[in-house]
Parts: sequence; structure tokens; C-alpha cells
Amino acid sequence: MLQTPPSDPIDLFNTWFQKAGESEPNDPNAMTLATVDGQGRPSARIVLLKGIHDGKFVFFTNLESRKGRELAENHHVALCFHWKSLHLQVRIEGTATKVSDQEADAYFTTRAVGSQIGAWASKQSHPLSDRSDLEEALAAYSLKFGDDHIPRPPYWSGFAVLPEIIEFWEEQPFRLHNRLVYFHENDTWQTIKLYP
Repeated sequence: MLQTPPSDPIDLFNTWFQKAGESEPNDPNAMTLATVDGQGRPSARIVLLKGIHDGKFVFFTNLESRKGRELAENHHVALCFHWKSLHLQVRIEGTATKVSDQEADAYFTTRAVGSQIGAWASKQSHPLSDRSDLEEALAAYSLKFGDDHIPRPPYWSGFAVLPEIIEFWEEQPFRLHNRLVYFHENDTWQTIKLYP
């Protein structure tokens, strides 16, 4: 699949992503997001890709979570998709910027009501002394909002990752994998192949 790659890595990503959607049993849009805190210590977790807009990879989160706080300190991130059923992986390095309030609002309205209320009730990444505290907060916000329009919390938004490097990895026998890297040079995408 990497013998004659397109000039734009997003085209290749979309081809692989479509194949993943057809073959992966769960969450083909799951990606590892790695962030770095102010002291240079990395952390990683799985988040869900919610779209690619203008060549940027978009996800949403609580801005007061650990990843949200780390992104406020350091905008450099890495993403990794691994589609085991296809024996494919994509690694992305780039910078994350907050999406507009309008984009965050628009996506928030598409979430299930339980997820919308959960965004209000959960103090993501902060200590929880007892599960009942979360359950009480869920009940309180459910009562407050009912079935009415639930506004987006001010501390909940999204990030768009502008890729600077995208590596496509294709498994081959005897660990002699294919690796193709796209990188920006003079405002255009260039490619280089790497030894496995």
C-alpha cells in the first residue's frame, strides 16, 4: 500500500481510516494522545478522533483534565493510531490548538444526553473520594437540566492537531516493515522511507 503514496498524507490516512472502519470491531477512531507537562514529563491516553478539518485532527476533552492542563502548558503532541486487524499504524507529531467555541458547541450538541450531563458532573482527572460523589453530581445536573437543551460547560472544548510529521507503518513478514514518513518542507509535504 505504500509503494505509490499520494502527495497529501491526509488522502492516505483517509484511505486507511476507511479500511479500519470496515474491519476494526470497536472504535477505529481510537488514538493514543501523548502530551508533555511543563517539566517535560510525557503522559499518554486513548482519545477518540472526531474529525479531520482543514488537515487537522480534532478531539474533545475537559480543559481541566490532566491532558487539558498539559496542552495549556505545551502545545506539542503526538498521536498514534494502531489498527491491529489491518496490521497498520499511523504516527503523527504536531501542535494542538483549541477549536472555536462554535465548533465545540456544535459537537457538544451531538453527544448523548448522558454524556453531556457527565461533562458537567465529572471533575475529570481530579481526586474522587467516593463514587457516590460523582453519582450525586450526575443526579443534581440531571435535575437541573432535565430534557432541556444542555449547554456546553465552559471548561469543555476541543483541540485540533496540525500535523508536522506523519509516519505510515505497514507490517511485513520477519519484522521488515514498510515505513513512510511525510514531513513539511517549504510549505509542501515531502516523503522519506525509513528502515524498519
